[in-house]
Amino acid sequence: MDLTKSVTNFQLSLSVLCAVSVAILTSGSCIAIDKPKRPNVLLIMVDDLRPAIGAYGDPVAITPNMDKLAANGVLFEQAYSNQAVCAPSRFNLMLGSRSSSSGIYGFGQNFRDYYADAITLPQFFMQQGYHTESMGKVFHIGHGTYQDEASWSVPHHGDLVIEYVDPVSKSNGFTREEALFSNQSAQGLSRGLAWESPDVEDDAYADGRVANRAVERLRSLKARPEQPFFLAVGFARPHLPFSVPQRYWDLYDEDKLPLPTRTTRPDGAPPYAVKYGTEIDQYVPIPAQVTEEPFPDSLTRKLIHGYYAGVSYVDVQIGKVLDELAALGLDDNTIVVLWGDHGYMLGDMGMWTKHVNYELANRIPLIIAAPGIGQAGAHTGQLAETVDIYPTLAALAGLPAPQVPQPFDGLSMAPVLTNPDARIRNHAYHCFPRGGRLGRAIRTDRYRLVEWRDVGDATVPVEYELYDYKNGLMEVKNIADEQPAVRDSLKAILAQHPDAAPPRPRK
Repeated sequence: MDLTKSVTNFQLSLSVLCAVSVAILTSGSCIAIDKPKRPNVLLIMVDDLRPAIGAYGDPVAITPNMDKLAANGVLFEQAYSNQAVCAPSRFNLMLGSRSSSSGIYGFGQNFRDYYADAITLPQFFMQQGYHTESMGKVFHIGHGTYQDEASWSVPHHGDLVIEYVDPVSKSNGFTREEALFSNQSAQGLSRGLAWESPDVEDDAYADGRVANRAVERLRSLKARPEQPFFLAVGFARPHLPFSVPQRYWDLYDEDKLPLPTRTTRPDGAPPYAVKYGTEIDQYVPIPAQVTEEPFPDSLTRKLIHGYYAGVSYVDVQIGKVLDELAALGLDDNTIVVLWGDHGYMLGDMGMWTKHVNYELANRIPLIIAAPGIGQAGAHTGQLAETVDIYPTLAALAGLPAPQVPQPFDGLSMAPVLTNPDARIRNHAYHCFPRGGRLGRAIRTDRYRLVEWRDVGDATVPVEYELYDYKNGLMEVKNIADEQPAVRDSLKAILAQHPDAAPPRPRK
C-alpha cells in the first residue's frame, strides 16, 4: 500500500469534511469559504532621487504621477538612507541590515560572500508563497557587484544605467562608466558626456523599456490571481548621465532654475568629511580634477536642468506603471512603495552627487500606499530608515515578523500608516566611511551628530560634527564645540548602537 498516497487522501477527505461541516453550521447549506486574499507588492526604486517631488514641497519639480501616489498614500517627510551610495543602500533595503552591521560599505562586494544564507526581502516573500520578480536597476549591478538570483522566482530582467543614444554622444565609443556598470574594465576608456537630449521616444532609454516591461508583467500576473506577487521595478534616472528625451528638458526654463544658496563647505567640518569630484568628474565637460571652487553658474544650471529633466522623465515612467495597475483593477489589493536609494547634492556646499553624511545626500523620498490602511494623503514626521521597509512590508502583507540569519536592524513602520503621529524611532541612523574613518551619524527632528573614528587605529582622537537644522536643510556650521550639552546628549543616543563593523575585505 502507498502510505504517502493514503495519508494525502485522508488529509484531503478531512479537509473536505471540515469545509462542508463549517458551511452547514454557518448557513445550513454548502457555500464557498474564501481565504482572505493576500496583497500584492509593487516596489518602485529610483536611483539618485532626492525628494525633488512636488508632494515634498519642491517648487521646481514637475512630478504629477509621484504627487498622485502621495495623495493616495502616506508620505514620510523624514526618511533617510543608511548609506549614501547605490550598492550598499540597496543591500540595506534588501537585507534589512545597516552597512555598519553587515560591514558592506562599498562596491565590488556581494553580500552572499559574507552571508551565504541571508534571506532577502523578496526571498522572504517568496518563502511565504509569493511570486517575485524584478526589472531594471534593483540590486546594483556593476563595479564588481552582481544580481542575486536566489531572490527571484524568475531571472532578473536587467537593463542599462549608463546609456547614450545620440550619435554625437557616442562618437568617442564605449566610455568608462558604461564599462564599469557592465562589470568590464574601464582602463584606457574616455569619459562620457554628462548629458544629452535627443528627440526620441521614452523607450529609447532603459527606463522607458523598464516601464513597458512592468506593464506587460502586470498584465500577465493579473491572469494568475491564485498567487500574490512581489514586483520590484527599478528606474535609473535621474542618475548621471542626464540622458533623457528633449521634451523633458523643455519642461523647465534653465534660466529660472535656482542656484545653490551655499557653495562652500560647512564651517568647522573636518577636511575628510566633505568631497569634491568623485563620480561627477567622470563626465565631460566637468573638470577632470574637481576642487572646492564652485562650477561656473552656466554649468551648474545645466546640470540642475538635466537632473530635473530626469526626475520628470522617470515620473512619467512611474505613471505608466501605476496607471496600468489601476486599469487592471490591481490597485485595490497592491501595496505600492516609492523609494529613492539616497539623496543627492546639486552643487550644494559646492558638492555633487552623494558619498557624504550630510542631509541632502541622505534624505530620501519614501511613500507607502497600502489600500485600506491609513488616511490617503497623510504626511508623517516619523524618522524612518531604508532598513525599515523590509519589516514594514511584511507587517502590511500580514506575514510573520522576519526571522533571518543576517543582521536585521529594521523596525516596522506599519503603525505609522494608521496613525501618522505614532512614533517608532526618535532618530534615524546612517554611516559612511571617508578618509580611513567611519562616520556614524544620527539624525533627530532637529540635529545631526556625526562621530568619526579611525578604522584601524583606536589611538586617533574621535572627532564630531553637530548641525542644527532649525533654519534649513543645509549644514552651515559645525557646532559640536559650541553646544556641548546637545552634543553629549546625542552621543549618549549614539552610544546605544553597537560599534560599526569595519569594512569587510573584498572577496
